[in-house]
Amino acid sequence: MDSRKAWIVWGVGVFAYLIAITQRTSFGVAGLAATDRFNATASALSAFTVLQLLVYAGLQIPVGVLVDRFGPRVMIATGAGLMAIGQIQLAAATSVPGGVVGRVLVGAGDAMTFIAVIRLIPAWFPTARVPVLTQLTGQFGQFGQLISVIPFAFVLHQAGWSQAFLGCAALGLLACVASAAAIRNWPDAAPAAPQPGLRESAGDLARAWQQPGTRLGMWSHFTVQFTGTVFMLTWGYPFLVSGQGVAPAVATVLLSLFVVVGIICGPLLGGWVGRHPLRRSTMVLAVTALIAVSWAAVLLYPGPAPLWLLVVLVLAQALGGPASMIGFDLARTYNPSHRIGTATGIVNVGGFVAALIAMYVIGLVLDLLHNSAGGELYSLDSFRIAMSVQLVLIAFGTVCIIACRREVRRRMAEAGSAVPPLRVALADNRRRRAQFRRERQEVRGGRREP
Repeated sequence: MDSRKAWIVWGVGVFAYLIAITQRTSFGVAGLAATDRFNATASALSAFTVLQLLVYAGLQIPVGVLVDRFGPRVMIATGAGLMAIGQIQLAAATSVPGGVVGRVLVGAGDAMTFIAVIRLIPAWFPTARVPVLTQLTGQFGQFGQLISVIPFAFVLHQAGWSQAFLGCAALGLLACVASAAAIRNWPDAAPAAPQPGLRESAGDLARAWQQPGTRLGMWSHFTVQFTGTVFMLTWGYPFLVSGQGVAPAVATVLLSLFVVVGIICGPLLGGWVGRHPLRRSTMVLAVTALIAVSWAAVLLYPGPAPLWLLVVLVLAQALGGPASMIGFDLARTYNPSHRIGTATGIVNVGGFVAALIAMYVIGLVLDLLHNSAGGELYSLDSFRIAMSVQLVLIAFGTVCIIACRREVRRRMAEAGSAVPPLRVALADNRRRRAQFRRERQEVRGGRREP
């Protein structure tokens, strides 16, 4: 395999994903400008984000099937082209319906990108590198948020609405051309995979869902990913500023920690997964517990939580992003190569469906509390009740993870490769380390030949 070509293919794929994240998050920076341009209320503008996420989540499984059928190259280039068209539409729109059409196109193109890029990695790289590269793909893509926050916001304020979104469209066109020119679905020496027909694709979808490892990946993604998405896209800033009384500048710094933590912890977590493939669900459950405990501590704290506790909450949720990538590694492990895209699409639905449920229910609870009490909409007490909805979803997801893990391990035991209990594995690991230390001391002492 041509190592240099593999890195080029992956690098262009990551670039396309980075641009997709830029397109996804650009409208959030333009919220105030959108209010003036469309003469719309805040509730009307919230439909942009919700509808975009609905399109993204709803297309994950169809896109996964299409990636397996047509390959990543076509899907990445098509997705970038759709996002460019959507941003052109948004640049020209002067009404809410016109703007919504643009964001729907952006959401559709965005939905095609990540799954296809993830699909490239096992085709071009050895299995041992896949977990780390999967983590790096997700975390490098988050730099797209910085493009929307800094250069896009600067152009928006200096040159205006149309010029800023046309600039995003140009980035989408660049990603489209680069993907079509540089990305190949598999190395030249590898045999081309046959394209499945519609009946075969439907069968692959059913088989991917019937595989408990796929469902384990989906519920893992569901449980650890959604709180960070909700925090970043909708309720994090109001919760910190209006609920906890944090200064806006401090809230901005706290939200920026998401990208930093992901970049630092993603590769470390990917390396851990590569070394301990039988303990992936254990890591997911550990991160889930950390998120749940952090939220419980903040919500139960008498009065506004201290800054250090809010930092712990943000760090725990930020760790959920890299941990959710374990779900894709589970899908890759338990499915043959010709249906990895389909299985990845199923996994990716989980976190975004949970995020949509949480966003809607939190807003609904805040509205009900405001209407019934006539008090301040974004008060700390209201937020305590509304944000606790996330704990219900976390508990539900945890139960599903444990049930699917039990089924996966039962099938592994039937196949003759049972997973030892964690306490046994830890004891074996301690014995191996002790044996390694003794052998090293013997070598240093000259009692054995080095």
